[in-house]
Amino acid sequence: KSPYTYATLINYAIENSPNKKLTLNEIYNWIMENYPYYKTAGAGWKNSIRHNLSLNKRFVRVLRQDSGRGSYWALDFSAVETEPCNKR
Repeated sequence: KSPYTYATLINYAIENSPNKKLTLNEIYNWIMENYPYYKTAGAGWKNSIRHNLSLNKRFVRVLRQDSGRGSYWALDFSAVETEPCNKR
């Protein structure tokens, strides 16, 4: 299991993406690739990821310009400075 909060994991996933934005599914995949525990951890952690994305001001929804499904998520750098990522 990761020693980091879900918000920190999301932050790392987005920061490490080439375009600095990811879809929800891409965030899930990044977490599972980098923290294999989540591959078999059930679905509860995905609910926590969605909860963090929707409530944490650090994360902003970016509308897609292509015809893909779902929005992208990116970081709001002004919010990052006021809401630091903390370990659990």
